Amino acid sequence: MYDITIIGGGPVGLFAAFYAGMRQAKIKVIDSLENLGGQPGHLYAEKLIYDIPAYPAISGQELTENLIKQLERFNTSFCLGEEALRIDRFEPEVDVPYFEIETTSTIHYSRSIIIAAGNGAFQPRRLNLEDSKKYEHSNLHYYVNNLEQFRDKVVAVCGGGDSAVDWALTLEPIAKKVYIIHRRNKFRALEHSVKLMEDSSIEILTPYVPSNIEGDESKLNKIILNESRTDNYLELEVDNFIVNYGFSTSIGKIKSWGLETKRNAILVNQQLETNIPGVYAIGDIAEYPGKVKIIASGFGEAPQAINNALLYIDPENTTPSVHSTSLFEGE
Repeated sequence: MYDITIIGGGPVGLFAAFYAGMRQAKIKVIDSLENLGGQPGHLYAEKLIYDIPAYPAISGQELTENLIKQLERFNTSFCLGEEALRIDRFEPEVDVPYFEIETTSTIHYSRSIIIAAGNGAFQPRRLNLEDSKKYEHSNLHYYVNNLEQFRDKVVAVCGGGDSAVDWALTLEPIAKKVYIIHRRNKFRALEHSVKLMEDSSIEILTPYVPSNIEGDESKLNKIILNESRTDNYLELEVDNFIVNYGFSTSIGKIKSWGLETKRNAILVNQQLETNIPGVYAIGDIAEYPGKVKIIASGFGEAPQAINNALLYIDPENTTPSVHSTSLFEGE
């Protein structure tokens, strides 16, 4: 029996586990993926993240590694490669309430649960063109795990959001040439990022959409672009094509757990508690008025949820939060 079981091993779940260790709680982390890190660790391993406090820029991989290292001082149990299928709450007459968490491998027991599952299961929105699938295992990419493969190459990035612009900026000093293609003249990315892109050597092609791709049996080498609302076409010779139309996400089995949800998010109150007592949600999967869905928000929600979960387990556990400088003195 664990005090708190965290469902989700991304950045927010890992920091929640760390803070729980500071509160000397018995913690378990369950994640459906074989490795920790969530979307930043798997989809954006080499992409720079700019909104982590005290880090001007940090890659998804480095962020994951730092969070795991931070957690090493505590004895945290990890159950990886296990998808959570259901949760059931029990109220025995002679004991305090507890939960059964059934996964694809076994059943876990916990006094409380914190769901930090991010956006849930994710799949890229793919390029809907003939032959696109043929090149998905060569030089048509939906996310990037190895920047070196683009060194001194001609790369085209397609998309108009933060991810597309950030990838273009990240690749500019590495690639021989970077194009960014967007179907509108205005980008949806943060204004500062767009300004950096406009002042860079990245060639901006708007308003264009890919209408066809050409190549041999192993790799694509040409993108045919159609100028929006015209019959004008442009041929672009490239070594690599990165398509960033975003990702479709689903919280899957979580929707059958009896939680109040809104689209792919779980509704929580000011204590970050769901409609099921003892079950909390933090990070991107949690929804409340005024929510700002960035990693920093999830980091702030983690200590609050841990404290409230411990208070739920033991209403007399009102130990005030201590400063880490005092807690780890002498180590």
